[in-house]
Formats: sequence, C-alpha cells, structure tokens
Amino acid sequence: MFTLTDGLTKTMYFNTIFRWHVPFLLLFLLTFRAVAADTLLILGDSLSAGYRMSANSAWPAKLNEKWQAKQIDVINASISGDTAAQGLARLPGLLAQHHPRWVLIELGGNDGLRGFAPQTISTTLGKIITQVKTANAQPVLMQIRLPPNYGRRYTEAFQAIYPQLAEKYAIPLLPFFMEEVYLKPQWMQDDGIHPNPDAQPFIANWMAEKLAPLLVKHES
Repeated sequence: MFTLTDGLTKTMYFNTIFRWHVPFLLLFLLTFRAVAADTLLILGDSLSAGYRMSANSAWPAKLNEKWQAKQIDVINASISGDTAAQGLARLPGLLAQHHPRWVLIELGGNDGLRGFAPQTISTTLGKIITQVKTANAQPVLMQIRLPPNYGRRYTEAFQAIYPQLAEKYAIPLLPFFMEEVYLKPQWMQDDGIHPNPDAQPFIANWMAEKLAPLLVKHES
C-alpha cells in the first residue's frame, strides 16, 4: 500500500537526484553545442543561388558537401534577382531560423545593374551588417564589381562601397569570385553574366580557400 510517507520520501529522493544530475546535464548540453555543426549563411543573389541550374549544382551546395568534415553547415539563402533591400527584408527571419555563426553577404550587384545610387546601396548593406552583428554572428562581405559599360564614374563609386563598409565595420572583405570565372568563357552562361554548372566546382574550391581562414570557431 502506498502511503503519504512513501510519497514524500520518493519525492525527496527524486529532488535530490535531480539536483545532483543538473550539473552533468548542463555539461552535456555545453559539450553537445561545442561539437555540433556551425552554420555559414549565404545571403546572395543569382551568382550564389545557382541561376538556371538545380540548387544541388550551385557552388554553396558543393561547399556544404566539402565542409561536412569541418562540421560547418552551409545554408544557401540566395535568391536570383534580389537587391540589397530585399536581402535586408528577408534577413531577420533567416537569422531567427538558422542562428548562423557567420553570414556571407553577396549582394548589391542587382542594385548596381539597375543604377541605384551608391549611397543608397551602401546604407542598405550597412543595415545588413549591423543586423548580423546584433545577432552575434560574424559578417563577411564580398566585393562586387559591375561590367565596364556602366561608365567609369558610376562603376568606381559602386566598387568603392565594399572596402569602405569593410573598413567602417571592421569586417573581412572577400574578392569577387566572378573575376576568376570571367577568364574562362567556357564557364559562362550565354547571357555573359552568370556562371554555368561547369564553373561551380571551381567557385566552391576558391571560396573554401578564401573563407577557411575567416571562419575561426571560438569557444562556446
């Protein structure tokens, strides 16, 4: 027969065991966090989205495969046609969903192709960087360059946005991977703007080389 005394005794015993195991539970959770994969979020446009190809063929997917041994998950949140403002609008939801440790910002090209004012582009990219930092993630900015037919004055003002932002916010600035791809006509789609599937393995390897020194894991 179960008595009130038995119930109190078992309750006290359970509470004692629970208090005893709490430190071990916390240690387990911290250890799990330390070995769990970290996340690199790529916030980009068609150059990273895999324009006119399957998502699995795009360089971020290939980089993800390459980095599984490093316990780094690559989440490709790039959308073809996105401007910096559209990336900014999507960013809060992406940060809340993925909790990335690093965010690669590959945006601004569509703004430049549409002739947006450089100051407007700079302000928007600055807001993206600030949001990423506020979420305790590390922003990594990619330099974007425009075709020369947009005029020297505009292209120079546009290109200057990226080193200025990198200096202002003290964040890494990556070279523009397309400058390497343009050298191989066989890697370009017929529009002369986007890389084709054959270029994706090269871009993934090139990005891995450039990003690896920047994605340093700090102690959790």
